[in-house]
Amino acid sequence: MNTAPPDRMIVTRFAPSPSGHLHLGHAHAALVAWDRARAGGGRFLLRMEDIDVGRCRPEFEQDIIDDLAWLGEGLEDFTWQQPVRRQSDCLEDYAAALARLDGMGLLYPCFCTRAHIRAEIEGAASAPHGSPHGPDGPLYPGTCRGLGGEERQARREGGESYALRLDMAKAVEMAGARMREVKEDGGLEWRDLGRDDEGKGVIAARPEIHGDVVLARKDIATSYHLSVTVDDHVQGVSLVTRGEDLFDATHLHRLLQALLGLDVPDYHHHRLITGADGKRLATRDQAASLRGLREGGVTPAEARKMAGF
Repeated sequence: MNTAPPDRMIVTRFAPSPSGHLHLGHAHAALVAWDRARAGGGRFLLRMEDIDVGRCRPEFEQDIIDDLAWLGEGLEDFTWQQPVRRQSDCLEDYAAALARLDGMGLLYPCFCTRAHIRAEIEGAASAPHGSPHGPDGPLYPGTCRGLGGEERQARREGGESYALRLDMAKAVEMAGARMREVKEDGGLEWRDLGRDDEGKGVIAARPEIHGDVVLARKDIATSYHLSVTVDDHVQGVSLVTRGEDLFDATHLHRLLQALLGLDVPDYHHHRLITGADGKRLATRDQAASLRGLREGGVTPAEARKMAGF
C-alpha cells in the first residue's frame, strides 16, 4: 500500500461544486479540513469541482470564495493555498488517466440508454437471485460488456452516444495482481481515521460493490470518481476529509489509485450536518445557506457554531 509515513505533512482540501450557494454542511466540511491542516502544520487547499458545465456557474465560484472568507473571520490563519484548482482546467489530466485504463483493456463503451438499462434490471429482478444492488441502487447488468471490437468501433464512429465503463471484474483482478507484488494477500485497503474494521484503523476496499461504473461519457470528459482521485494525487493531498455519505465511494477510489499507481491518502469521513427534519442539507436548502445567514445578521462565529465547529 503506497501510503506515506505517519509524519508526512498534512495536506487537506475542500472541494465544492460551484452549482449553488454553500450551506452549513459545506461549512462543516471546510472547517474540518482547515482545522486538520492547521493542527498538523500543513496546507489547506480549495478546489472547484466544476465539470458539470450545465449546472456550474462562475458567479457561484465567487460566492463560494466570499462565503468562505466570511466564515473564517475571527479565525487565525484561515486561508487556503493559491492557486485554486479548477477541474475544467485539468481535462488533460483526466484524459491521460482514461487513456492508461483503456490501454490496460479495462474500459468499454456502453451504448445503453437509461430506459434500456432499467428494462434489463427489471427483467433481472424476476430471476431467482434478483438484480444485484450497489450503494446507489441496482448495478449495471453488463449488457455492452460483451460487444465485439468491430461493433464497438462502428457504433462509436456512427455517432451514437456512449459512456465509458470500467470492467470491474478485470480491474479488481489486475489490481489484486499488482498488490500481491507488495503484500501476500493482494487486498486493497486504506486507513480511515473515522472508521475502523478491526481496531486497526484499516478498511478493506470492496470496489466490486459498484459494478461497472461510468468513468466518462462521450460529451463529458470525466466522472466525479475519476477526477477527484486524480486531483488528490496531483495536489499531494495526504488526508481526504469528507462526509460519511461518500464512504462507499472510497472503495472505488482506492481501486483507481492501485490501477493508476497513484498515492494513497488517509481518509476521515465525518458526520453530516442535518436540518430540523433530520435530513442532510443540500444546496437547495436556502434557509441554511451561508449567504442567507449572512444576510440575516448571523455572525461568522455563530455560523461556525451552527456548523458544529
